[in-house]
Amino acid sequence: MSLARTMEGLMAGNSVIRKMFEMGQEMAKNYGKDQVYDFSLGNPVAPVPYEVKNAIISLLENQDPHEIHGYMKNAGFDDVRTQVAEHLNSRFGQNYHKDNILLCAGAAGGLNILMRCLLDEEDEVLCFAPYFTEYKSYVSHYKGKLAVVPMRADDFSLNLDAAERMIRQRTKAVILNNPNNPSGIIYSEEELLLLTKMLKEAEERVGHPIYLICDEPYRELAYDGREVPYLPNLYRNSIYLYSFSKTLSIPGERIGYMAISDAVEDGELLMQAAIITGRTLGFVNAPSLFQKVIGQCLDVKIDLGFYDRNRKLLYTELTEMGFTCVPPQGAFYLLVKSPLEDTESFVKLAEKQHIILVPTDGFGLPGYFRLAYCVPYEKIEASLPAFRALAEDCRNWESEKEAEEER
Repeated sequence: MSLARTMEGLMAGNSVIRKMFEMGQEMAKNYGKDQVYDFSLGNPVAPVPYEVKNAIISLLENQDPHEIHGYMKNAGFDDVRTQVAEHLNSRFGQNYHKDNILLCAGAAGGLNILMRCLLDEEDEVLCFAPYFTEYKSYVSHYKGKLAVVPMRADDFSLNLDAAERMIRQRTKAVILNNPNNPSGIIYSEEELLLLTKMLKEAEERVGHPIYLICDEPYRELAYDGREVPYLPNLYRNSIYLYSFSKTLSIPGERIGYMAISDAVEDGELLMQAAIITGRTLGFVNAPSLFQKVIGQCLDVKIDLGFYDRNRKLLYTELTEMGFTCVPPQGAFYLLVKSPLEDTESFVKLAEKQHIILVPTDGFGLPGYFRLAYCVPYEKIEASLPAFRALAEDCRNWESEKEAEEER
């Protein structure tokens, strides 16, 4: 075998999200796009804000092309880093300056940089189920271990008792995704204060910092007036990661940032390591043009109503059909509990109706499926007869199973 042995696990655990997305593309070729209802990938189709387009055009027409397309400091353009710091200070009452900010290739790029900086072989990173499935790959890339805190039964709150028991000497960090992918849950300030109290006590017990990595690409997608608490205000050793993929509907541009305040223990050293790591991992720097674009669009937000409308339609219709759904508070995902014990059969029944959904076993949540409702409203409307047929197929499947057992 010519491949590295470490690739075997990565290939075996290749993203189920991408597999289902590719299946949807194949089905679209066979049946036509309008006959396939693909809810697999968090690929937002909300309109890109006009300010983004205007910024791109203005930069291309008025800026020195050698600057906007060339190299800069590995941490990013100083003026944009300053703009990000001032934006965070104004919004959250922090005291960031440009040297606290690293512009990176999305939050995923930032997470990989952090794992490389923090982990020695066998070091551990905690996360809470359900969790974004790629965390496991990001940690294992650098020979660390992802320790998944199990959920309480059908309870999407943070299982802090279990987390406290799982923190050990080799625990380097905890990743928290808020709003959560895949559940759509927003963790409250009350709950997060309990988390930070537990982490402070754990730091004293193990004798070293435990960094709280705040992964927040969905921060702006919070419904019904809910607020997403800013964790660096609650916990000293917080490292904040943000992406503009969802906020500005530009996931393919791979632009985001990392913020490490002066209050973070060894924060200056960690930032220096992160800047070097971004270069050695091959990112070199975040995309230059879009660094400048986001500098002009920090206060611009996507139309929340676009997703809220989708959320309400899908949740209301599916619950009326008899599906058990987790009420989404943020992000753009709906969790649906499998009506069948045999979840593989449910996937096949959904495929029969040309519905593409993602099993959440790889998210640490067996027995559920994730629907990404970042699709056109009309696509959801068109899918509803297929979901009704799926509900009927599930009832028939259960009846046939019961009849077989009686025989």
